[in-house]
Amino acid sequence: MRARHIVAVSLAAALAFAVAAAGSSGSTGSTGKASAKSITVWLQVDAQQSWPDVVAAATRAFHAQHPDVDVKVEYQTWGDHLTKLDAAIAGRNAPDVIELGNTETTKYMAAGALVDLTAYRGSLPNFRTWLPGLAAAGRYAGKLYAVPYYAGSRAVIYRKDYYARAGIKRIPQSLDEWVAGNRKLMRTYGKDKTFSALYFPGRFWYAGMSFVYDYGGRIAFTRDGKWVGGLESKQAQLALTKLKSIVKEFSKARMSANEFTPLQDTIFSKGHVGSIIGNGWEWGVTLDPKLGNPDLEGKLGAYPLPSHVKGKMMPTFLGGSNLAVANSANRDLALDWIRAFTSGPSQRALAVTGQVIPNTTTLVSINATNPRLAPFAKAAASSWFVPTAPHWADVESAQVLQNMLQVILSGRRTVQQATGRADDQIEEILNQ
Repeated sequence: MRARHIVAVSLAAALAFAVAAAGSSGSTGSTGKASAKSITVWLQVDAQQSWPDVVAAATRAFHAQHPDVDVKVEYQTWGDHLTKLDAAIAGRNAPDVIELGNTETTKYMAAGALVDLTAYRGSLPNFRTWLPGLAAAGRYAGKLYAVPYYAGSRAVIYRKDYYARAGIKRIPQSLDEWVAGNRKLMRTYGKDKTFSALYFPGRFWYAGMSFVYDYGGRIAFTRDGKWVGGLESKQAQLALTKLKSIVKEFSKARMSANEFTPLQDTIFSKGHVGSIIGNGWEWGVTLDPKLGNPDLEGKLGAYPLPSHVKGKMMPTFLGGSNLAVANSANRDLALDWIRAFTSGPSQRALAVTGQVIPNTTTLVSINATNPRLAPFAKAAASSWFVPTAPHWADVESAQVLQNMLQVILSGRRTVQQATGRADDQIEEILNQ
């Protein structure tokens, strides 16, 4: 991993040199002066599957400004897009617009692989009202390198009919009350040996770390200029021990699975699960005729996962994506497409069609009036984010947290053993 990282940074530095050489002649708005005949946009498959019409509308708006410029939208998968990006940078063939998960962005900003957009921020839609947690992922060393695209938070998605039959009469107000409700579900449906009151995949680190932050723990922190792993702390140990007991009692999910392999929302739709901890868009997948079960319409509900402190919400990972410019030659055109795609109308459509949280606080009210989005928008008010370390993406690609959870929840290692190993790996990677 160390060798791969050095290569990636070297390539990123080469791109940064190209960016600097391009100078600062670009305008802060649409110029129409670029000679390029096309631009390439890399988006993740989420857009292709859930909001293709929003992408198409943004491209039409871009063509109104640049009718002679073709837009090539190429959809990527989360599993290999960074490897492909590193290769594209190496070949000086990076896309003009690149979508990066907000936890992936720091590495590329720190390496100088993205165009500095600081001078253009005043012309970017909703700049002053971006969600703070999402906007922070696009800033590094006081400069702006990436534009917020959309946010996502997780909440408990549950079967209202199952809850009613089990005698759960209200939304749980504490973690203990939630556990008690899951026990009622197991008593009611436990004759089905495949039934999970809570389906929790063994490598589901986003939800797992919510427990850590709820108990006052952290993944990592800095001390005397060095990163220190925080998972061996008393708070993290208590949190992961609690999570282990919950998963053992209520979940039949495979310990080798994460929330996407197999799709937890599709499994939820089959009728053997009382609830999942999922993103807002997973509600839609659960009802999808191809991936889920449309007969569940009207039977689903959602609420923020309650904290171990009564009356509070467990912090949720405020995930999402940012958009960056990774090719300086077409900087102005790339920015115009980003402006179209993150405009007010586009963000409004994204919230309604894509069932995700838009990048601006001015549109969160849309979520509040939508029963499918309101619980997730509410959950976003209590959130956590990964350490803003240049090498954080390497921690994710090494699957340190996923592996740690898998061995804890499967019983292969104790909480103390697993967290000790994870802290060692985190410190080695972050302090490269």
